[in-house]
This record gives sequence, C-alpha cells and structure tokens, in this order.
Amino acid sequence: MAAPRVRAAAAALDAAVPRDVVLFRHDRDRFFRLAGLFCAGQGLFWTYLAHFAFTALRPAAGPGPADPLRPRDHKWRLGFSASCLTLGSVIVAAGCVFPLRSVRRVTLLRGGAAVTISTHGPLGLGRGATFTVPLRHVSCHAHRSEAAAAVPIKVRGRPFFFLLDKRGGQLCHPRLFDITVGAYRNL
Repeated sequence: MAAPRVRAAAAALDAAVPRDVVLFRHDRDRFFRLAGLFCAGQGLFWTYLAHFAFTALRPAAGPGPADPLRPRDHKWRLGFSASCLTLGSVIVAAGCVFPLRSVRRVTLLRGGAAVTISTHGPLGLGRGATFTVPLRHVSCHAHRSEAAAAVPIKVRGRPFFFLLDKRGGQLCHPRLFDITVGAYRNL
C-alpha cells in the first residue's frame, strides 16, 4: 500500500518545474486554413444550391406534367432547399469546431500545478482559445502509446475532448507529459 503513495509523491515532486515547460507542440495553421477554405466553399455551394432549388424549381402550372423532372408540389422544393441549407450549415460548423478542439500547444506552468492549452482558430483563421486550468482538472483518457492517431484529453467544464495529434505533433518532454497531462484522473 505504501508503494503507490510513494510513486504519487515522487510524481508530484517531479512535476514541480521551476519555469514554464512546453510539453506538446503542433502548429497546423496551413492545414486548418485550407480546411476552413474548403468548408466555407462548401457552405457557399450548398447555400447557392438551396437558393436555386427554391427559386427555379417551382411546380409546373396546369394539370399535365410538361417536364417529368419538375416537381408537382411545393413539399419537394422546400424539403430539398432545407436539406441543402442543413448540409451546408453542418459542414461550416464542423470547420469551426474541429480546429477549436485540435491542440496547438500544451504548456506546464511554473510550479507544476496548472497547464495552459492553446488551440487553432475557427476555420483556421487566427489563434484559437488559450486557457489555463489546474492540472487536477485535466484527464487523459488514453495513454499516448495506446492512442492510434490522437491522444484525447478531457478538461473539466469543457463539453468535448481536446485532441493531441500524435503523427505530426512534437512531444517535448514525454516523461513529464505522462505524469502531468497524460495521467488519468476522475473528473
């Protein structure tokens, strides 16, 4: 029973760093700008298609179908327009949310009691959120050696996981990361 307490105390002493230490770094500005441009283009395309369907695909006047591809009532036209607007909105929303959950930098602050997490901006424009939380409010739900592509990190009070990309990201201090941010905690 004494061994886990000794390990926990040793880990707490190891995490008490004398200055700020960057644990993880991964700048993907170009990728997120291109993805944001793609999402904005898709949003414009689907909005134009919804406008075109709403204005140009009116039901044929008269009893007989002159054109078999033309809708015979307004339900189809309104449903198709709403579907296009919904799809375009979902794509733009994904382009805004995904960069906000992709971590640019994780910094362990002096003393080892708090950590600063920086993300990319929505649609890849500018810097994203940068916030500081106590280390006890951060939990890693998969060890970095077990995660295939990204290490999921949960922060108390935030609705989604933050993702640390393993393939392109640089883990500056792996041992220190494992005992601080990479540790599993019950939140």
